[in-house]
Amino acid sequence: MANYIVDPVLLQPYLPYKTELDQHNGNCYVSLVGFMFTNTKVKGISIPFHINFEEVNLRFYVRYNDNGIWKRGVVFIKEIVPKAAISFVANTFYKEKYCCMPMRNSFSENANEMKVGYQWKYKGKWNSLEAVTGSNAHPLLPGSEEQFISEHYWGYSRYSGRITNEYEVKHPSWKVYPIISYSINCDFENLYGPSFSFLKTATPNAVFMAKGSAISVSNKKVLS
Repeated sequence: MANYIVDPVLLQPYLPYKTELDQHNGNCYVSLVGFMFTNTKVKGISIPFHINFEEVNLRFYVRYNDNGIWKRGVVFIKEIVPKAAISFVANTFYKEKYCCMPMRNSFSENANEMKVGYQWKYKGKWNSLEAVTGSNAHPLLPGSEEQFISEHYWGYSRYSGRITNEYEVKHPSWKVYPIISYSINCDFENLYGPSFSFLKTATPNAVFMAKGSAISVSNKKVLS
C-alpha cells in the first residue's frame, strides 16, 4: 500500500453525498493498493475461475455521521481486476468503479524477507507495484499512519448526485510487515485522470504491507 498526502481539493469531485474527507493529523491521503482475493465467494457461492484473482485500486478516505456515530470508510477512484464478470457484478450491485485489465502477481520468500508484486497492463504497457519486506509482521501502532489507512471498515460509493451506497467491510485488525524497499511504476495520468498525474513523480508518505485475513462485505444500504 503506497500512501500519498494530497490536497483535499483534489478529492472533492469524488466525494459521495453525506460523507466528508477523513484526515490523519490534518492530512488527506490517496492510496495505491494491490492485493489478492483468495477463496472468494458471492453470497456463499464460489464461482469457477473467479475464486483467486488480483486487484489494484486507487482509493481515499472519508467518514459519515450516522446519527452521532462516525463511520470511517473508503471511496474507490478505480478498481482494476483481471476478470470482466467481477467488474460487472461489482459495478452493477455496488455501483463501484471496476474495470478489467490483464494482470499478474509475483511472490517469493526466504527466512528473512518476502518479495511481493502486482502488475497490470494498460494500453500495451505494464504498470507495477512491488515491495520487499521483512518476514515478521507486527501489530498496528495506535495513532500511526498504518492504523489510519488500514482501519476504515465501511465502503461508500456515489450512485448519483444525492444518493450514496454504503456497505460494511469486516475483518480483524491487521498486522503489518516492515518495508525494506519498494518500486512503483504507474501511469497515474492515463489510468486515473490528469489531476493525479503528479503522483508519477511524488514520493509516498508511507508504504507498508499488511498481513491479510478473511473479509466479509455486507449488502449495500442506500443513503439519500
